[in-house]
Amino acid sequence: MSETQSLSLAKQLIAEPSVTPDDQNCQAILAERLQNIGFSIETLHFGRTKNIWARRGSEAPLLCFAGHTDVVPSGPLEKWDSPPFEPTEREGRLYGRGAADMKTSIACFVTACERFIAAHPDHQGSIALLITSDEEGDADDGTTKVVDVLKARGETIDYCIVGEPTAVDTLGDTIKNGRRGSLSGNLTVKGKQGHIAYPHLAVNPVHTFAPALAELAATEWDNGNEYFPPTGFQVSNINGGTGATNVIPGALNVKFNFRFSTESTDIGLKQRVHDILDKHGITYDIEWQCSGQPFLTSAGRLTEVAQAAIRQVCGVEAQLSTSGGTSDGRFIKAVAAELIELGPSNASIHQINENVLLEDIPKLSAIYEEMMRQLL
Repeated sequence: MSETQSLSLAKQLIAEPSVTPDDQNCQAILAERLQNIGFSIETLHFGRTKNIWARRGSEAPLLCFAGHTDVVPSGPLEKWDSPPFEPTEREGRLYGRGAADMKTSIACFVTACERFIAAHPDHQGSIALLITSDEEGDADDGTTKVVDVLKARGETIDYCIVGEPTAVDTLGDTIKNGRRGSLSGNLTVKGKQGHIAYPHLAVNPVHTFAPALAELAATEWDNGNEYFPPTGFQVSNINGGTGATNVIPGALNVKFNFRFSTESTDIGLKQRVHDILDKHGITYDIEWQCSGQPFLTSAGRLTEVAQAAIRQVCGVEAQLSTSGGTSDGRFIKAVAAELIELGPSNASIHQINENVLLEDIPKLSAIYEEMMRQLL
């Protein structure tokens, strides 16, 4: 299998304008390639979202590659140096929306499978691909729904590699072995509107909330652990007032977020926030949204194999990290014993002129192939 196969397939996928949750023709392209090497293809579409579960083999261990064909909008077309959905090679890089996040990874999944199966047609265990078109959007009808199907029939994954872009400075320098959870609060502090010259006839919610905010900001929620930094509390927006300078507002809206480690739970964090607000005698309503639980794969078989493959292909010592936002790994971990994220550089993701180094594309495919060789 020529190394240009990965680049060719990446370009084919980037040329599909698959702005979330519209897959365009990406999954059909992938399904045809996978069927040609013995995968059975199961389409699991929900609403406008397309998902495929492709599997080759029925025995354990099951190694699953997971990713998404949807991309974020391109942004202003005139700011791109080349059209976002016309994959372009320039100065040693491949440009196009989805080049880094994450169509190159998906292309490398497929080409790695093609080479591995050609060399090992009777390989041990099973290989699967879980591909969705709903990761960059609400993520309601994508991977989470596929995982529900897998759970309902008792289908589990031994090893999962999510192709999210993880490299910081050079390909292979970072493996994500977990992610923090995300818990958001939408708080309304209730007061009593009045004239600013007669404060005794009003209740200023900004003033009543200020001591509680100081305590929330100063609280140590947990100490983190060897994989996670301490849980952090951040306010993203505070809004109150009528626009007039002589009116005490009747309410204050505060939006905040926790990025939390496995040392805390969303239930525990909610209770501690309520305790602080109640201690300060605040009248309030609060709406909570937990968009992802923290997950962690401790150093073990999968991380060791990934580090060994990266060392062999790139000559780099990969570091484990749980930094960054959320990913579909938060859903897959429910059925996966071990899960990591490993992909190209994240330096240009979601940006104008998104790109990957051309030299990294065959290397990434080779890393995935070597991991299959060691795990199956």
